[in-house]
Order: sequence, then structure tokens, then C-alpha cells
Amino acid sequence: MRTGDALAKAHTLIEALPWLARFNGATVVIKYGGNAMTEEHLREKFAADVVFLRYAGLKPVIVHGGGPQINAQLDRLGIESTFTAGLRVTTPEAMQVVRMVLVGQVNRDVVGLINRHGPFAIGMSGEDAHLFTAVRKHAVVDGARVDIGQVGDIVNVEAGAVQALLDDGRIPVISSIARSDDGTVYNVNADTAAAAVAVALQASKLIVLTDVEGLYRDWRPDAGDGGNEVIRQLSATELGKLLPGLSSGMVPKMEACLTAVRGGVPQAHVLDGRVPHSVLLEIFTDEGIGTMVLPDVAKAPAVPNLVNRRLTATIQLNGSDK
Repeated sequence: MRTGDALAKAHTLIEALPWLARFNGATVVIKYGGNAMTEEHLREKFAADVVFLRYAGLKPVIVHGGGPQINAQLDRLGIESTFTAGLRVTTPEAMQVVRMVLVGQVNRDVVGLINRHGPFAIGMSGEDAHLFTAVRKHAVVDGARVDIGQVGDIVNVEAGAVQALLDDGRIPVISSIARSDDGTVYNVNADTAAAAVAVALQASKLIVLTDVEGLYRDWRPDAGDGGNEVIRQLSATELGKLLPGLSSGMVPKMEACLTAVRGGVPQAHVLDGRVPHSVLLEIFTDEGIGTMVLPDVAKAPAVPNLVNRRLTATIQLNGSDK
């Protein structure tokens, strides 16, 4: 190995040192989906990243969806799938497929990828140990409530089983299925489920992987990803003001971030899952990537020389949070 290459690797390791110290023992909830879940090379890198977090002293929790896999299986079985107000209309027949795909296929695939690196991952559903309790959710179309079947809103999280797995050094992998008090099974949005878990565990971070660089300022479709400005950091109040004007695809992700920080999670992030090792770049580098959402706090006084957005965030969170 050339000396220059070795020094570059050493510099990367040293840059990670303060973040390794800061997040040792911290719980990080990661919503896993998008291209990161469907492209093989990204799937493998994601699994390696999660195990790296575990060896680095963090406690990762994975919450996943599986829209493309569900669509493919519904098509295979000839079951019609429609959407209302951006939500999948989930008939009892479709719910059986959703449950089978998320719990029996996607969850097992993610667990298997992580466990290539050691006996860490344990799969579970939101039904297990009453992790998620949900009520029926309705879509709103032109101001009217519309029944969309077995789609749920989470109203309670019993995170004891997840915490027990973390205490045992395991990596929980959770599929976004919930039950109601009467035993009805619901399909719930994975972004929403990840936020609920992060709040219940009082996680140090929520990370939402998606297929864009982050939240864009004044998005122009003709400019492409590279021609649009990514908002690197914003407060809960600032995000709340932007939500009504966001595209339907970004709304659940940004709502999840807002729910998390308003529920006590110090930071929430939206990252581009198409970037290899994006989770590590966010947690262990000074610059980070994507969009970071912070709770509303009193404006901190200016501190000389601390102009990096990460260091600024540390000041805003009273010197204790990245």
C-alpha cells in the first residue's frame, strides 16, 4: 500500500474518533428502503455498515418496508393494487400478501445479509410482543374520509422486546406490520414505524434512507439531483412550515423526522441510500450528508471557528449531541 493511501485511511479513522466516542452505546434507528434495499451491491454494503455500527459500540435497530417486493408479488398473484391519496388500498386479500412478503421474505433477506457477518440480527414483526398497536387509518380526498382497508396508524409501542435484544448485543430487524386491540392486522408506513420506535427507545438518531440526496430547497425537476440545493439542516418549526408544500413521496419521510425530534430524539436525518456507506458517512464524518432535522431550541451564541454544520449542531444541542 502506498504511503499516501495509508495516510488517507488513517485520516478517515481519526476523523471518526470523536463521533465513535460520542455515539458509543447510543441507539440508532434506521429506516431501510428504496434503492438501498433492491440493488444487490447496496444491500451488501448496508448490511456491512450495520455490523460496523455494532462493532463500533452503537446499537442499530432496522425498520423496513418493502413496496417494490409487495407490488411484484401482488402482480404475480393477479391481485389488483390501487392507491388513494398516496396510500395503498389494502384489502384482506392484499393484506395477506403484504404480511407474507414483509415478514416472510424481506425480513428474512435483511436478517440473512446481516448475519453473514456474525450472529447479530434477529427478525421480528410489529405484531410480536405487541410491539406496534394500530388503529384503522383513513385517507382524506377532497376533505372527505375514505376507507382504504387494512392500513393502520400506530397508537402505542411496547419496545421492551426490542430493548432486550439490544441489551443482548443483537440487531433487531423489524417489519412494519401492526395489530389492533381486536387482533386485526394492519399495514403501516415504514417511515412512521421507524419514528415510533425511535421515540419509544429514546434513540440518539433516526436515519431515513431514501432515493434522493435529502430535502431540496425550491425543487426544480428539470435541474436533476445535482442542480438542486439540499437543505443541510433545519429545525422542527422550519420543517413544519415546509411540509404542506412537499411532494407526496417526501411527506411521510419528513413527517417521521418531525415526529422523532418532537418526541425527544435529538436528531433525525434523511439520507441518499443510493450512496454506498451513506449511514457511515452521516455518523462518522464531520460534514455528514443529507438533511438533518433538529428539535426547536433557543438560538446559541456564536462561537468562533465552529462553522461546520455538525459542530454548530453540537452547540445547539448544549454540547452533547451531534
